[in-house]
Amino acid sequence: MELSDELKTAAWRKATKSASNQGNCLEVAPLSGGRVGLRDSEAPEKAPFVVSASVWDAFVDGAKKGEFDF
Repeated sequence: MELSDELKTAAWRKATKSASNQGNCLEVAPLSGGRVGLRDSEAPEKAPFVVSASVWDAFVDGAKKGEFDF
């Protein structure tokens, strides 16, 4: 399956806390090969950003450690 087809049928999900933000947030979807798709829930028609499993894992690890806190 080509990436463009996979993105169309991907199981997009967003954080449950997005409800407090009128549902606007970042959505993620698991893809083949461990990749992860990212898109803006306000503009799902725009091309999503796709990262490798190692990039996603590094991001999640950093977020858990508070590296992106403002």
